[in-house]
Amino acid sequence: MLARVREHEKIWDFVIIGGGATGIGCAVDAASRGFDVLLLEQNDFGKGTSSRSTKLLHGGVRYLAQGNVSLVRESLKERGILFKNAPHLVRKQAFVVPVYSYWDKFFYGAGLKTYNILSGKYGFGKSEILSKEETIKLLPNVKKQDLQGGILYFDGQFDDTRLLINLAQTAIEQGAVLLNYARVFSLHRDENGKLNGAAVSDEITGQVFLANARVVINATGAFCDAVRKFSDKTAENIIAPSQGIHLVFDRKFLPDETALMIPKTSDERVLFAIPWHGHALFGTTDTPLEKAELEPQAQKKEIEFILETAKDYLENPPRREDVLSVFAGIRPLVGQENAQNTASLSRDHMIEIDKSDLLTITGGKWTTYRRMAEDAINQAAKLAGLPEKKCVTENLKIHGAVESKASENDFKIYGADAEEISKIIEENPESAEKLHKDLPYRKAEIIWAVRNEMAETIEDVLARRTRALFLNARAAIEIAPLVAEIMAEESNKESAEIWIQEQIQIFGETARNYLVGGRQ
Repeated sequence: MLARVREHEKIWDFVIIGGGATGIGCAVDAASRGFDVLLLEQNDFGKGTSSRSTKLLHGGVRYLAQGNVSLVRESLKERGILFKNAPHLVRKQAFVVPVYSYWDKFFYGAGLKTYNILSGKYGFGKSEILSKEETIKLLPNVKKQDLQGGILYFDGQFDDTRLLINLAQTAIEQGAVLLNYARVFSLHRDENGKLNGAAVSDEITGQVFLANARVVINATGAFCDAVRKFSDKTAENIIAPSQGIHLVFDRKFLPDETALMIPKTSDERVLFAIPWHGHALFGTTDTPLEKAELEPQAQKKEIEFILETAKDYLENPPRREDVLSVFAGIRPLVGQENAQNTASLSRDHMIEIDKSDLLTITGGKWTTYRRMAEDAINQAAKLAGLPEKKCVTENLKIHGAVESKASENDFKIYGADAEEISKIIEENPESAEKLHKDLPYRKAEIIWAVRNEMAETIEDVLARRTRALFLNARAAIEIAPLVAEIMAEESNKESAEIWIQEQIQIFGETARNYLVGGRQ
């Protein structure tokens, strides 16, 4: 990728800042239309919000309750498109809402029926009202006292960063150039005061270069205000950041394949407990923040909130000592002057073009990334005076897309790349060894990530190429030295021993944020 930047003599049509779902979505859209695209990410792809979601592709039951029917309908359509274009990563997930009164059975039954109707031809399955016995069969650990039954409905479940990495590969296959660890530190203007490029620092080599562009797109999510101020120092903040945390447990707390949905918690949010990579993931909270941070930390009160809420719905609820990993993510909510709390803010996206022609796309949610990108590139092409080219992403298969027949224990999540990882094992049988008895990952996956997925650090591999840190923080810390050795060998690192020790220390510092009590 660096070589392609050096060899590039023309002005880029678009320089995109931000390597999360929105930015990489924009890169896929623009490149697949034939535009010349460079994307720059200051850290690793998905380091921020895009790796820290609830792992659901959904319309948003909460937004239906708020009356935002258009957002729900659009999200359900996008969910269906992703299921078609990335079948190796997106699956249909059954959810049950346990109900403890006849009124709730009617109320939530009607709401979820409406939710299903709104999905139209993109539906994932019909919702049903369940008896008490049927509910217990699907949710064996549900609290049975006063249980009246449940509502069954279907939504989408996915691995957020695996999808992001595959989207990055798709963008590259379509002709885009993507760089992680490439920090934009200032924006450049022409004689008319209009932006015409970005100054970039390659954080790995230390090199600095200027990327000239017809249009600069700010797709930095919760961090977009900082980039807006590069363009206009007087710009008012538009993001009202909100934090959501998730707790990960052993699957014994959610023993069946069915997910649990709690439709209304004390903070007016929906709480989910879902099966994910052989574990149970519980979340999320809604805590207003003063500012967004790249490595947000779960607050003690948030952890307690999830544990207390779970107690009301589970016979054998998880306790604090059962938490295998805790992670926090920041929602890029677009602020509204009269909003009382962040739970009431919309997940609709917005596009702003400032007086220097910086195009900012922000807000939205993972499920609608493709639609956001389409809107942003339509506007960017107009702004650049480029010829109109139709968006093609609705029918564009994402890298790795296959209806995989591999078992859950193989490399199914890699889709079409699973065969290539198997070849690594054929060439080097030792690479079939598991990294840790409590994790599903093998040495071959580390080799693959370094060779083919631009993984530069232990954290890139254990947090985002695999999901080890998100599944079991202690296990991830234990295997960090082994992972560093494999990476150093694959990368032919100079001063390998120094690099390994530095990486282990840096990763250990980060990983402690994922341990309950790690920094509290």
